Amino acid sequence: MTGMMDGVRILEVADHTFVPAATAVLADWGADVIKIEHAERGDAARGLASSGAVSLSGGVHAILEHANRGKRSLGLNLQTDEGLEILYKLAALSDVFLTNKPPVVREKLNITEAEIRNANPDIVYAAGTAWGPKGPEKDRGGYDMTSFWCRSSAASGGWFVDEERMPPQPGAAFGDSIGAITIAGGISAALFRRERTGEAPSLEVSLLGAGMWAMGAPIAMSHVSGSAQRPVDIGGLALPMLGNYRTADGRMINITCLQPLPYWQDFCRVVGRHELIDDERFATHETLMANGGEAKAVVTEEIGSRTLAEVRALLAEFSGQWSPVLDTLEVIEDPQAQANNYVQDVVTSDGVPFKLVTTPVQFDGEAPAPGHAPAFNEHGDEILTGDLGMSYEEVVDLKVTGAIA
Repeated sequence: MTGMMDGVRILEVADHTFVPAATAVLADWGADVIKIEHAERGDAARGLASSGAVSLSGGVHAILEHANRGKRSLGLNLQTDEGLEILYKLAALSDVFLTNKPPVVREKLNITEAEIRNANPDIVYAAGTAWGPKGPEKDRGGYDMTSFWCRSSAASGGWFVDEERMPPQPGAAFGDSIGAITIAGGISAALFRRERTGEAPSLEVSLLGAGMWAMGAPIAMSHVSGSAQRPVDIGGLALPMLGNYRTADGRMINITCLQPLPYWQDFCRVVGRHELIDDERFATHETLMANGGEAKAVVTEEIGSRTLAEVRALLAEFSGQWSPVLDTLEVIEDPQAQANNYVQDVVTSDGVPFKLVTTPVQFDGEAPAPGHAPAFNEHGDEILTGDLGMSYEEVVDLKVTGAIA
């Protein structure tokens, strides 16, 4: 069963990726998400391709698809009385209202919590921002690179002191996607609270807060130690079963075995170095640690003499914790990812096939199947006539006035 949110309607007034990706998760789980877009330009993310910030390789706006899968789109002008009235009518029929607008913009657009609750006192009011709902920067804009990555200490935590360049995020929308799943969890908890008590709470999630949570353990460690966290070059440590190792064909694997002795012995078994299992230099935990550099040299030699394919076949029988380092193309074809349906086939609204990563929560052992992102205003007439019961004549009049797309 993947339709855990069947019967839940979410009204979204948000652009870009961080907040929209949260309702993409909930849409994958069965929620009916109505995406309100700017009546002329649509979601600002749609224009990123024309600016050169995003590639439309293969005719697919991949980031837009990732963050807007399975939704319905309505182009609405919230700066008109008619457009705002439609929004309030939809809010009255919804369980959740979600926005990424800073507090000052919510006031300008008349979509504050008080105004949305005036239309529906039982609605869950949710917001995602860059910097949080309070403080001197609450109304500033921001992206995951600024708020999640740089300000939270994540970039600093991955920055080797001998490197001149700051490390970038691992990929596009990295912090956005982590923050989005946090919002989705918060909305789920709020709906559970409403179901149990009848009280509809509000909630806020920021990219800064999500980034600090991701760095929560090292931040706490820094507070205790009094020194900022820096990445440890595990390759330079004399720990044989902890480190990154290069294969004969220039690929990398990582071995992370925190109880070294039994895994060292098993490693020696799988690579055919049985004579080292009882070698007095490595026979006990104490001697293995004392001779860690020599043991590490053995691991380096054994991994370095084989290709990645050979290492993967060899270590398939290894009981320790290890992994090849894969890129974003290889992970799509990874047998473990495929076995769990972590990537599934999707077709855009224009009929172009591509693949999307599924949301990471699986209910009853089933991966939720992602839908495609809607075309701009794809469901405008359907929402107005079907959900709100308006006549086609009324819809045409609203289009003439510019209240809707």
